[in-house]
Amino acid sequence: MNNIALLDIFVAPIVNNMKLINIAHAGIISDAPKLSGVALNALDFLLSVFGIIAIISLTVAGIIYLTAGGSEKRIETAKKMTLYSVVGIAVALGAMVIVRQIAGIIG
Repeated sequence: MNNIALLDIFVAPIVNNMKLINIAHAGIISDAPKLSGVALNALDFLLSVFGIIAIISLTVAGIIYLTAGGSEKRIETAKKMTLYSVVGIAVALGAMVIVRQIAGIIG
């Protein structure tokens, strides 16, 4: 059997069910997402990126601390990295609370 025929048999029903191509529908302006919804979606995305960076930073700080071997400079660097990571997480979570409150007030 031809490879293309196998591809048509197995892939075509999946692609048709997934509806990969969406047709744009014209609507009125009230169908558009609210500014608060857009801001919350952007904030959720940025916080997920920030969370990954914070976890990596905390992990690197832990590795530096564990491999310091008694070096005071490396221990101090690891402690500062840990402190800055935790402070950054607190600031980001505070920003999330503030944006969500403002979005709730604006509506």
